[in-house]
Amino acid sequence: MLEQSHDFGQELRRRRLAARLSLEQLGRRVHYSKSQLSKVERGLKRATPELARLCDAQLKADGALAGLVPVVRSRPPVPPSDHDDEVWLMQLGKDGSSSFQSLTRRGVITAGAASVLTVRAGEAQSQPWIDEGAATVVEAARLLFDQFRRLGQASGPAGVLPPLIAQIHSLEQLALRSGPRTRCSLLVLASRYTEYAGWMAQECGDDASALWWTDRAVQLAHAGHDTGLAMYAHVRGSLVSLYRGDVSEAAQLATHALESTAPSRIRGLAAQHLAQSTAVEGDYDACMRSLDRARELLALDSADPEQPVLGASHVPDVVSMFTGWCLYDLGHPRRAAALLDVETQRIPEHALRTRARYGVRRALAHAAAGDVDRACEVAADILPSVRLTRSATVHADLRRLSHTLGRHARNSSVRGLAPELASSLNCGTPS
Repeated sequence: MLEQSHDFGQELRRRRLAARLSLEQLGRRVHYSKSQLSKVERGLKRATPELARLCDAQLKADGALAGLVPVVRSRPPVPPSDHDDEVWLMQLGKDGSSSFQSLTRRGVITAGAASVLTVRAGEAQSQPWIDEGAATVVEAARLLFDQFRRLGQASGPAGVLPPLIAQIHSLEQLALRSGPRTRCSLLVLASRYTEYAGWMAQECGDDASALWWTDRAVQLAHAGHDTGLAMYAHVRGSLVSLYRGDVSEAAQLATHALESTAPSRIRGLAAQHLAQSTAVEGDYDACMRSLDRARELLALDSADPEQPVLGASHVPDVVSMFTGWCLYDLGHPRRAAALLDVETQRIPEHALRTRARYGVRRALAHAAAGDVDRACEVAADILPSVRLTRSATVHADLRRLSHTLGRHARNSSVRGLAPELASSLNCGTPS
């Protein structure tokens, strides 16, 4: 790390002098103090990826400076999931605690589990088919899924997962006892439930379970003859990798899905994640091309309106929202803040989780742009939702906001926000 700091410091100094900027002048542009930049240039302090991207943008380095400070993977790689001969074990405690675990049959016997939920999607059963009222069952399950999503917007993910898992199991069992047409509808709907369970698992901070559920969603979709969802596992994997700091893997997975024959929505979501990956790497032009591609593909989406939408469902213009965040990663926080200001106002009032996510990002963009008072105002408004929804992914951005505001500790707005911000950070994330 010391060698990287030295290399970055030397290159930063060379480019700063070439641009005829003093340390104080550059510091004002990137909202860092002269002494902080001096320590970075001399290799005494390691540059953060944020500082590297800000300097990269101001000195028009086209990603050269950002490339010298790679994003460090925050957590170890996630082991591959395995569904072979699996059973599910869900435990609910009287104190409100809950846990979910996938086990092999041998593991269940070893654990001495008294009750398990056996997964046999698509397997023939001797029980009679359910034909009468089948349409009502599908419609009711579809409406119930909308309620699960609404619940997930207003509460912690740990409280949503247990009933969500139980409903997935119920749908699979209903599918096994239904006629061919109804079975396919129920399995495809179960795959959407399962995909959402993967997102809730990620919100709990459990990346391995998030990928497990996503893989399971693909299997259920295949069983329901919805082959278009196969590539969605790569899209979700790309997002998990981005949050883990593995930008290279995120870009590879997104590119694989984007270049596939998957439905346009899945490829559009892949293009968005590729844009995020290239933004973190400081490649402005590649990022904008990917965002343009995402908008084109999402505009072509012809998915069944009767099926739940994949990806964000409470963001009116998801590409514009992603553009705002990409601009932040590219070192253009002021432009990012302006765009996020507009787009966050369009999020429905009841979508507390979505408002918390983009509200924190909006505050972070304002803080990085030097508008500290505005950042604190935005943060103060959104912190109650952050504490309510207890999201691991939002919590990661909140830590970044705290670090950025920490550079302005003498600011009265920062001092006023500090107790509530500390309280939100200390709330932790769901386990």
